[in-house]
Amino acid sequence: MAEVATFATSDQLLVVIDPVARHTDGESVRIAKDVLSAGAATKVCLPEGPEEFARALQRRGSRRPVVVGDDRALVRAVSLLHRQRELAGCALSVVPVGAALSLAGTLGVPTGAVAAARAVLEGVERRRDVLVDDSDGVVLGALRIPPLPPSADSGELEERPWRRTYHSLVRTLVPARPAPVPPGLGPTRLRVEVDGVTLVDLDQPVDGVSVTPHGSGTASVEVRPVAVGAEAVPLLARGRRVTVSGADFRYRADATDAGPVRRRTWTVWQNALSLVLPDHP
Repeated sequence: MAEVATFATSDQLLVVIDPVARHTDGESVRIAKDVLSAGAATKVCLPEGPEEFARALQRRGSRRPVVVGDDRALVRAVSLLHRQRELAGCALSVVPVGAALSLAGTLGVPTGAVAAARAVLEGVERRRDVLVDDSDGVVLGALRIPPLPPSADSGELEERPWRRTYHSLVRTLVPARPAPVPPGLGPTRLRVEVDGVTLVDLDQPVDGVSVTPHGSGTASVEVRPVAVGAEAVPLLARGRRVTVSGADFRYRADATDAGPVRRRTWTVWQNALSLVLPDHP
């Protein structure tokens, strides 16, 4: 993970304030604006929606972009810069404001408005790996399959493996033979390949999959097989390219639920994100 010199306070900043942040925590927004304006020349943008948000970033010129908002605003900014193929060459700063700030905290961004604004002014540029999928989506933190927590109306609670096991056992004790499990109602069955090597195949039901950029040009992959009567040992691997395929599945990437899809490949882009963070480990 590379570092560069501390930014000069003479840098010009483009402060893009997400509308959700303005409506949920106007006081933190005001504090961030005051700290940033006192330390650098700032141009403040107040977009009312995604299109204005995108235009503000696209027209930033030589100004350093600072996003004031929650995890979704951070992911939106990174995705826009990636699609413009300007992510690696843009030192992005974030002042987390809102309810969902866990991703920003995981990446090393202070979650207090004052500390985060000071990091914008005094911090250093640090490089981080990201995952990019075959539809050009970007993942900064964790990718999980199936999404956590499951949606209340998805029926997943009724189809948890222990419930199916229990019902199967009951059916074997009542008259004849157990009825077959209807198609699509069994445990999640996925093929997970890491750099072309199959980690788990469709014949092994799984309770979940997680993929996380490791910071060395590879991703850490964990597959949790379904176990009956004993805790299953997770299957672990590390690689640059991860492909998941099988029946329609959903996944949670950072702060967003996606899918259903039948196949998706994620590739690690090393040092693709340049994020301004405090000048300490």
